[in-house]
Amino acid sequence: MFTAAAEIPSLEQQIEQEENLISILLGRNPDTVARGQTLTEQVRPPTVPAGLPSSLLERRPDIREAEQQMIAANAQIGVAKAAYFPQSRWSGSAGCQSAALTNLFSGPAGTWISIVIGTADFHGGKLRSNVRFAEAQQQASLLFYQQTIQGAFRSVSDALIAYRKTQEFRSQEELLFQSAQDAARLSHMRYSGGGNGVTSKF
Repeated sequence: MFTAAAEIPSLEQQIEQEENLISILLGRNPDTVARGQTLTEQVRPPTVPAGLPSSLLERRPDIREAEQQMIAANAQIGVAKAAYFPQSRWSGSAGCQSAALTNLFSGPAGTWISIVIGTADFHGGKLRSNVRFAEAQQQASLLFYQQTIQGAFRSVSDALIAYRKTQEFRSQEELLFQSAQDAARLSHMRYSGGGNGVTSKF
C-alpha cells in the first residue's frame, strides 16, 4: 500500500510535465490539458491522403536551406574562375574605349608578355587553389544536399509508419474500451437484478 502511494507523486509529476510539453507544442503557455471526453469521443487526426507526390518535400526548410547552400557554392566557382581575368575596364565613359585598354597593347610586346607571364606564375597557383577549393565546397554542398533529401525521405517514412501504427493501436483500444463498457454494463445489470431473483450463470 505504501509502495503504491509513494509512486503517486512521481506519476503526477510526469503527467504535469507531459501536459506542459503538449501545451507548448500547441503554441500555448504551459498549462493543464483539458479532459472530459472518452476515447471514442476524441477527434481523430486527419487522414493522410494516398498518392501524395514526393515533390512536396521541396517545401521542407532543411531541403530549401541545403539547396541554397549548393547554389551559393556553384556561384563561388564562377567567382574563383573570374579571378583569372585581368581587372581592367574595357570601355570608358559614354561607351568609348578606355585608356587602360588602349595602353594595354601600346608598350613593347616583350614587356607585356613578361608582365602577363610573371603575373600568371605569381598568382596562378593561388587562383587554381581557389578554384579547386570552390569546387570541393560545391561537391561537399551537393553531398550534403543529397543526404538532406535522404534524411527527409526517412523522416516522412518514419512518420507514416508511426501514423499507421497509431491508427491501428487506437482502433484496438476503442474495441477494448467498448468491451470494457459492455462488461461493466452487464455486471451492473446482474448486480441490480440480483435482488429480483436473477441469478448468475457463472
